[in-house]
Amino acid sequence: MGSEGYDGGDRADGGDAVRARRDLAMQLKVGGLPTGVKKPPWLRVGVPGGERYQRVRETLRTLRLHTVCQEAHCPNVAECWGGGTATVMLMGDVCTRGCRFCNVKTAAHPPALDPDEPRHLAEAIQTLHLDYIVVTSVDRDDLPDGGAAHFAHAILRLKQIPGLLVEVLTPDFRGDVEAVRKVGRAGPDVFANNIETVRRLTPVVRDQKAGYDQTLAVLARMKLEFPGVVTKSSIMVGLGERGDELEQTMGDLRAVGVDILTIGQYLRPSAWHLPVMQWVTPEQFQAYKGMGEARGFRYVASGPLVRSSYRAAELFLRGEIASRSADRRGEAKDAT
Repeated sequence: MGSEGYDGGDRADGGDAVRARRDLAMQLKVGGLPTGVKKPPWLRVGVPGGERYQRVRETLRTLRLHTVCQEAHCPNVAECWGGGTATVMLMGDVCTRGCRFCNVKTAAHPPALDPDEPRHLAEAIQTLHLDYIVVTSVDRDDLPDGGAAHFAHAILRLKQIPGLLVEVLTPDFRGDVEAVRKVGRAGPDVFANNIETVRRLTPVVRDQKAGYDQTLAVLARMKLEFPGVVTKSSIMVGLGERGDELEQTMGDLRAVGVDILTIGQYLRPSAWHLPVMQWVTPEQFQAYKGMGEARGFRYVASGPLVRSSYRAAELFLRGEIASRSADRRGEAKDAT
């Protein structure tokens, strides 16, 4: 990463990686929490409904848009869709990576990109009358730029919709600096790249093509070259991390200028995925929120049902972006 001190590879030595894999083997052997243990009451959610929710649901179905809200069975779908927010996926629903927490389909060579997708996406979002959109995607390591140009085209199209704020949750593009620049030049309001877990657990939680330092490098590059863009990251808990490791991860994210942090409970998608090691209590999430605020994040959303794309964080971001825009207008006026 040059002057920022990140080279796109994890600093953990081979011994750390071996120990992490051994820890995973032990987790799988003991199975984490006992099979059949019910989720605690704070993880239970009601059946989604409401007029706006139903309208967004039907429109998305008609337009055949892939959404993380549906693909990941997000527990906050009613809150987000009912409040004018949705998270859509670019570049299909087949990923080139196989992270051990994620239930998205994987393949070495997914279908080719649809060059008209950015235009169709913008037309669909205009139809939905949303005022905040989160655009994410699968990883596409089969593409020379990881899909960065495709992302940039989608952002440029979406930014033409009056009043729409655009957040992107992108792949790490294997740490390719020019790919990160392509996305930054398109002018997203918020740029997110998820650290997912603490350094020690990264080799077993995430695909080998991902990396703790690689994520930090991408976030650092975006903040360095596009300081007006709000940066954001997310951590899952309940995978066996320790409090001191979580605090260190927060410190690492702040060191590269990350503004917004979300922290939520890991939920096991299937028996083939990593087991849940702990149900983190709401009280502990509040403690994590305080820990993050003490580290200096502009906003921390921390709770059992918090996800990377989270309504409360988006409401804060709207105010943050409006405030920054007003400050820039004031500076321009003073300059004249």
